[in-house]
Amino acid sequence: MTATTVTSADTATAAAPRRRRHRLLVPLGLAVLLIVTTLVLHAVDRPDPDEPGFLSPVATDDDGGSRLAEALRAQGVSLRRETTFDGMLQTAGIAPSTVFLPAPGLVHPDLVDRLTALPPGSRLVLVEPSPRVLAELDTPVGAATRRWAARAVPPDADGTPCPLPEAVRAGAAAIDLQRYAGPSEVDHCYGGALLRAPGRVEVVLAGASDPFRNDRIGEWGNEVLATGLLGGNRPLVWLDLPEPVPAPTRPSWSAEPFTEQPAPGGSGRSERPDPPDRADPPWENPLWGAFPQWFWALLAQLALAGLLVVLWRARRLGPPVSEPLPVTVRSAETVRGRARLYRRAGARDTVAETLRGAALDRLLPRLNLPPDTPDDEVAAVVAARAGADPERVAELLYGPAPEKDRELLELARELDALTRTLAPHPSEGDTR
Repeated sequence: MTATTVTSADTATAAAPRRRRHRLLVPLGLAVLLIVTTLVLHAVDRPDPDEPGFLSPVATDDDGGSRLAEALRAQGVSLRRETTFDGMLQTAGIAPSTVFLPAPGLVHPDLVDRLTALPPGSRLVLVEPSPRVLAELDTPVGAATRRWAARAVPPDADGTPCPLPEAVRAGAAAIDLQRYAGPSEVDHCYGGALLRAPGRVEVVLAGASDPFRNDRIGEWGNEVLATGLLGGNRPLVWLDLPEPVPAPTRPSWSAEPFTEQPAPGGSGRSERPDPPDRADPPWENPLWGAFPQWFWALLAQLALAGLLVVLWRARRLGPPVSEPLPVTVRSAETVRGRARLYRRAGARDTVAETLRGAALDRLLPRLNLPPDTPDDEVAAVVAARAGADPERVAELLYGPAPEKDRELLELARELDALTRTLAPHPSEGDTR
């Protein structure tokens, strides 16, 4: 009774740290899963300016700008859609106009400074420009804080009156996502989410794309703000870039000296070497663009859930618990079942080893022999007590494995007779 109590106490003491560890790891794992799921859903929910159709005047999906284009045309604004950077510069260079860049990050850094060469009196509206774009434009403003998601705030959110009439007419708008900071001569609205930098070309920075998108333009004062920034008496040039603008190409032979060589016809014209071929674009996996982003996000979540299930099934979350069997199985049925399995597998050596081990477990204590007694000594003592041949007893207890079922059966019978003679079970009676 005392040994049982000590064993139970030791088991409970060892299981207590495991239970405390599980109580810590399970909530921590759930928290990590929740955070990862939130990040994935947020990344999928936020529009990607690199996708074709983002704030496009002809795109009717949630991230498009067709509703804004219709509202501007209804106000009589002359809208011109351009899909190339050079075409935009050519159209906007005719007269002062409003140039709208929904994705300024797609313009190559070597070309951003050309936006400052627009005609005087033009307005340049940029949506969420990066610090790199602002540095290339040489504007006196820079990126400040950024929120997790866009929220609707009034124009004087920071307590400073907003000097932009477009923002005052719109009121609260969902534009507070990326905030910008600049000197005092720059007009600030919505806590820094909307800035206007005066100059030869007026630069307007919008800190979120929500007021211009089809899915959010109908909320708060988004439509009034978007049409106010892009409308007015000036024509609107909408730059709809389907892909990033490549870097300007410069011939590699332009800065190298050349020699006068006669033409094949003897005209004496100067010939320059042909420029080398352009390098092939980097290879992209077509499978990545064959499915929408939500498919890959769902696939990643399913893989993570499968990993958690594997970890859960591969390790118990606690010590083993003993439970009563639903039915009582007789020992004879257990022996027969195991015997059939051994017979089907042909494991005569395993069966013989098990029978001999069981016989020695009964004989050695009865003969007062320690477990490490040499085999020949055990065979001699057993033969002397049973009155049998020592060589036969040694072959019986330590001989080779039988090769046939009949030999295995004879071995079992002789071992049973030997143990019944020297070490009978109390229920079998003493045969001596």
